[in-house]
Amino acid sequence: MHAEDLELLITREMPFGKHKGTLIADLPGNYLNWFAREGFPQVEIGRLLALMQEMDHNGLRPLLNPLRKPKA
Repeated sequence: MHAEDLELLITREMPFGKHKGTLIADLPGNYLNWFAREGFPQVEIGRLLALMQEMDHNGLRPLLNPLRKPKA
C-alpha cells in the first residue's frame, strides 16, 4: 500500500457493476466481501477494492474520514 492509495479510496468511483459511480470508500462491506470470495480484478481497481475490504473487515473505515473534503 502507498499513502496515495488512501486518497484514491475517497476519490475513485466504482467503474462497473451494481455500485457503479459509488466511491470505493463508500462501497458496502458485503459487496467488498463478495469480491474477496470471488477474486479481485487484476488491475488497479482490484488493488483498491482489496485494500478497502481489509480496512472494512478490520474496522478501519473511520481512518478515511479526515481525508474527505467537507461538502460545500
